Amino acid sequence: MSPAYPSLYQVNTRVLLTALSRTLGRPATLDDIRDAELDRIAGLGFDYVWLLSVWRTGSAGQRVSSAHAGWRHEFEDTLPDLCAEDIAGSGFAITGYTAHPAVGGTAALARTRRRLQARGLKLMLDFVPNHMALDHPWVEDHPDYYVGAGELEQTRAPQNYTWVKRMRGDVLLAHGRDPYFDGWPDTLQLDYANPATQEAMIGELLVIAEQCDAVRCDMAMLVLPKIFERTWVYWDPESTMMQEGFDYAYDKRLYDRLREGHARLVREHLWAGLDYQNRLARFMENHDEPRAAPTFASGMHEAAAQAYLAAPGSRSARARRRGPAAVSTTAS
Repeated sequence: MSPAYPSLYQVNTRVLLTALSRTLGRPATLDDIRDAELDRIAGLGFDYVWLLSVWRTGSAGQRVSSAHAGWRHEFEDTLPDLCAEDIAGSGFAITGYTAHPAVGGTAALARTRRRLQARGLKLMLDFVPNHMALDHPWVEDHPDYYVGAGELEQTRAPQNYTWVKRMRGDVLLAHGRDPYFDGWPDTLQLDYANPATQEAMIGELLVIAEQCDAVRCDMAMLVLPKIFERTWVYWDPESTMMQEGFDYAYDKRLYDRLREGHARLVREHLWAGLDYQNRLARFMENHDEPRAAPTFASGMHEAAAQAYLAAPGSRSARARRRGPAAVSTTAS
């Protein structure tokens, strides 16, 4: 029987394997994650392990990450001794939903899933429905899967479009983006107005489902019809996400209200009916948010943690970083 309120343990796979590589003195793969570590996670009572950034990525994303001045500044804040090999590129600029060779490939991922299952743990992996990498094979074979543009659109918002080189002729395509930021320059926006794109992405989702027990749909709200048509103009569409068939929706609103210290708003938020509360995913920490202790007001991260644990819904913890690690941008 599935738990009423499943608990999720998030692992930044690149960070973990980079630390293991330095310990082992050779490139580490998923097979090098010790059984004792999996035993520890199971012993803590978690139900799911979310392996972040295991999918295949390409050289185009790595080049963009290396050249982007703003991102490099963030990398250097994280790693003062930053060097070229530390910049892996975004794990969300995906070129294919097969495990990256650097993590051990498809076979290592399957073995890791079996090791988790032997301990009563389920494996969660990412699906990024909104965009693909600049060098995804579809760029050559199916440019119609992406949002195209004319030179007028590029002139008005050059940060949101790029010319993509193809053997069959260059095309001007839109970068993936959300409502509050410029386009992610290492991605291309999928066009869900095209039924062929919808069918292709359903196929990709089925490929992922064969490799794990649960799927985390990154920025899934961006491809909901109303948001896609309105150029992604709002956050927090949790109810709509549930109506579309998702089991859980990320409770970003509670995170923001706890972080900002709005006690009344937090209390009112938690008054919502259980039919809604039970299907919210509560993240105390997430890969694209700063660590909780320095983010929340003095001592408030402990109070926030208690609020998360007491609230219904799914709860998530983030793996503790152990030592220096490779840097990757987050195009999500």
